[in-house]
Amino acid sequence: MRRINFCSLSFVVFLTLSGSSRAEQVILYAAGSLKAALGDVAIAYEKATGNSVKTAFGPSGLMRQRIEKGEVAHVFASANMKHPRTLANQGRGRPVALFARNRLCAITQPDMEVSSAGLLDVLLDPDIRVGTSTPKADPSGDYAWELFGKAEKLQAGSFQVLSEKALKLTGGPDSPKAPEGRNKYGWVMGDKKADVFLTYCTNAALARGEVPNLRIIPIPPELSVGADYGLMVFDGAPIPAWQLAMFILAPEGQNILAKYGFTAEALPNKQSR
Repeated sequence: MRRINFCSLSFVVFLTLSGSSRAEQVILYAAGSLKAALGDVAIAYEKATGNSVKTAFGPSGLMRQRIEKGEVAHVFASANMKHPRTLANQGRGRPVALFARNRLCAITQPDMEVSSAGLLDVLLDPDIRVGTSTPKADPSGDYAWELFGKAEKLQAGSFQVLSEKALKLTGGPDSPKAPEGRNKYGWVMGDKKADVFLTYCTNAALARGEVPNLRIIPIPPELSVGADYGLMVFDGAPIPAWQLAMFILAPEGQNILAKYGFTAEALPNKQSR
C-alpha cells in the first residue's frame, strides 16, 4: 500500500509540473552501485524537465550517516531498505518505496577454474583470498555476510571461516579509493587484491567491462542473496524531488535501471505495455 501511495502522489506532482518553466535543483544521494544507472536517469530527467540534479554516490550506510550529520539531500536511493527506513523512522520523510532489485555474483581472476556448484569449496579454500565490501557501511558487505550465513547451513563452520578470512576491500570509511575514472571492482581485481570478490552482479558486469578477462560466476541457488533497493523523498524537499522520484519509478527510469542489469520492479509486464 505504501508503494501505491508513493507512486500516486508522485504521479500527481509529475503532472502538476509538466508545464512548469521554473528550473530547480534536486539533490540526490544514492548507493555507489547505482552511480552509472542513476547518473543516466538524472541526465534523462534533466532533459525532460529542465531541472538539474546534483548527485552524490557512496556506500548506503555512509550516505545515511552523512544525512544524519546534517548534509542536505532531497532524495535517497539505497542498496537496501534498512537505511532509508531508519531515516524514515527518525521522522525525516516517508514512505520508502522498493524501486529495484539486485543480486550477488562472484568475480574471479581469469586463471581460476570455478563453477557455481563448486563456489563454496573455493571460498573456503585457505589459499583463496575472498574480497567483500564492508558490512554495516555498505549493504553489499551485509549481503556477503548473509551468504556466509547460508553457507553455514550447508557446511558447519563455514560462517566463521568466511567471516574471518574475508578482506573488506571496499565500502568502508577508510577503504582505498579507486583512481579517478576507474571502476573500483575492476581496479581491485585488476590489481589482484583478491582472488574472488563477492559483489552485486551489476557491479561485476561493470568491472568486466573495464577488465574483460575477469570471470563472473553466478551464485548457486542455495547461497543466492538478493538485494532490495529502497527510495525515499525527505520532508521539506522541493516539489521537483518528488518528480525525480516518480521519474525513477516510471518506465523512463526503470528501463535505464534494467539496461544496467537491475531487476526493475515498476516496469509493466509486456501484455500491458
